Amino acid sequence: MSSPWKPNATAPLWYYDNKDEPSGSFFKDVNLKHVKQVGPSCVATTLSMVANATGAKTTPDDFKVVTNSQAPHTWSQALKPYGLQLAYCNNDVRRLEYFIDELVAYDDLFFLCFYSEDPPSDPSPSGKLCTAHIITLHRNTIYDTAKWPSSGGVCEAQEYSRLERQTKRIFRVVPLSHPRCI
Repeated sequence: MSSPWKPNATAPLWYYDNKDEPSGSFFKDVNLKHVKQVGPSCVATTLSMVANATGAKTTPDDFKVVTNSQAPHTWSQALKPYGLQLAYCNNDVRRLEYFIDELVAYDDLFFLCFYSEDPPSDPSPSGKLCTAHIITLHRNTIYDTAKWPSSGGVCEAQEYSRLERQTKRIFRVVPLSHPRCI
């Protein structure tokens, strides 16, 4: 007897699969202020920028000492004192432009990580795969700490200059009490 089940080739970025799980926009009214990173510090600068939107007074250096730029679990742990944590979203290596409209429709706060160049299949002898970058999406606005606000560092999501880059990770910023976290 054959099964009527068939694999689903697509999935929403964010499943609402638990009736008791909080839903809706968690950070619709947060007020982000762009911060320009100094050196290769996109993760620490992004975390500081979002923590400061809660009323904190942090610097990227505060996050450099408690995070590993290649370990998202440490990013989520570092945000917990500010009432925030990260949750993984369903994604794959498709280009950011594939996901951007769905992300904007959630009308919330996300971290988008992408490869800065076409990723190879294997890392170099040093263990590095390739350079990657993280940006913040709040509602329909992208904050890119690598750029000045007037040079594409703050822009509408659909106008972001690097939407053609392949996605590495997507995280939703959720309240500390949310059941999903990394």
